[in-house]
Amino acid sequence: MLDIHHILKQLPHRFPFLLVDRVLEIENGKAIKTLKNVTINEPFFTGHFPHRPVMPGVLMLEALAQSAALLSFATLDASPSDNTIYYFAGIDSARFKKPVEPGDQLIMDVALDRARAGIYKYKAVARVDGDVVCEAELMCTMRTIA
Repeated sequence: MLDIHHILKQLPHRFPFLLVDRVLEIENGKAIKTLKNVTINEPFFTGHFPHRPVMPGVLMLEALAQSAALLSFATLDASPSDNTIYYFAGIDSARFKKPVEPGDQLIMDVALDRARAGIYKYKAVARVDGDVVCEAELMCTMRTIA
């Protein structure tokens, strides 16, 4: 299990865009299980929607991609540096099954499907109370920048 301090060392994201609070399980090269506590204090709830706060689907996908990045860094036994960046490269088969609201705990399971030529493909599922709320196939890549 990895806490927020380790996550902050691995991911460049910061508030309000860091969307993983804890790593619950990790099997290098295979899968990761992460947690996002969804609170009413999230800045996106002010406008999405004031009368019925719902976590935007695109942010659930981003949380899954951040989880995938943590799996990739652990698998490669690497940390991001100033000349390396991890990009979200694609999304396929994204589906949103139920709304995610303040007070929910988003449990994310991301499994590495394949890695080839620096492109990583994952199968990702987010659940609340055991119910699937979001699922997608994600593609990510790590690139060196000047």
